[in-house]
Amino acid sequence: MEPVDNDVTGPRNHDNQDKDGQNNDGGAPAGRQAAGDPPTLGDLLLAVEELWPESLAENWDEVGLVAGHPSAPVRKVMFAVDPTLEVINEAVEWGAELLITHHPLLLRGVTSVAATTAKGRAVHRLIESGTALLTVHTNGDSAVGGVSDVLADALGLQDVVPLSVAANGLPEEGIGRVGDLADAMSLGDFAAKVFAILPSVAGGVRVSGDKDGLVRRIAVCGGAGDSLFNEVRASNADVFVTADLRHHPASEARESALNGRPYLVDVSHFASEWLWLPAAAAALGNVLADQGHDVEIQVSATNSDPWDFILTPG
Repeated sequence: MEPVDNDVTGPRNHDNQDKDGQNNDGGAPAGRQAAGDPPTLGDLLLAVEELWPESLAENWDEVGLVAGHPSAPVRKVMFAVDPTLEVINEAVEWGAELLITHHPLLLRGVTSVAATTAKGRAVHRLIESGTALLTVHTNGDSAVGGVSDVLADALGLQDVVPLSVAANGLPEEGIGRVGDLADAMSLGDFAAKVFAILPSVAGGVRVSGDKDGLVRRIAVCGGAGDSLFNEVRASNADVFVTADLRHHPASEARESALNGRPYLVDVSHFASEWLWLPAAAAALGNVLADQGHDVEIQVSATNSDPWDFILTPG
């Protein structure tokens, strides 16, 4: 793939971006090139901290710089959901000096990064190619304009507030979001709307609830949100959109539902978080441009959803 200025590409089959990297709703470009000298990695870390403070990360999380020297110049930045070897190779081949991923490479402790393991091969590839790796995970979920904010905006929600307010943030920061549609619609039509805004993946969208039931108040959580059911019920949401709903939490939610609500819409973990990447690229591009830096920012085109196909009845 040939890199071009202001170009953000991704694993999409749905036509919700035009050739200029603009959202069809007239939003800002998903990435931009600023004028001036290239910043150092240290400069990038300060810009990222301004947008997605590490203090917003959950206490179990591991965010921040994984590999890279703060004094190294950065002219190209790539955003991705997962730091898989395929994504790392894509970043290296494009010439990115910095790869920013939502998911951590080293969330849990390891005793070796030998190239005989998958994580070790990833670390070796990063260091040997001179590519820095930075993780923006739950701090990117919680911050204003984060993963769930972008998902809520894509669904057209109004009067959006966090499902769980951040312990170390502003009142509008926290995990998950809840808001209202401008007009009520059937659960079936709403699920179709969810499907239309997401990148195409094998798993599609699963729905629990009355297809003809009307919904208006919507709770969302990009990524796995089945720990938020108490907050979802307290918000009086008609439907909860999240990823990775396991059998028992979903079954218990149905059993505990009042008049069948909240309905459940289960989406791909990767797809729900991919939506944030163009917005994050645009936000970082704006900060760097304001500082007079010359940086190309691009979104990975690699689909790192782990599933390849699905069989369904009928």
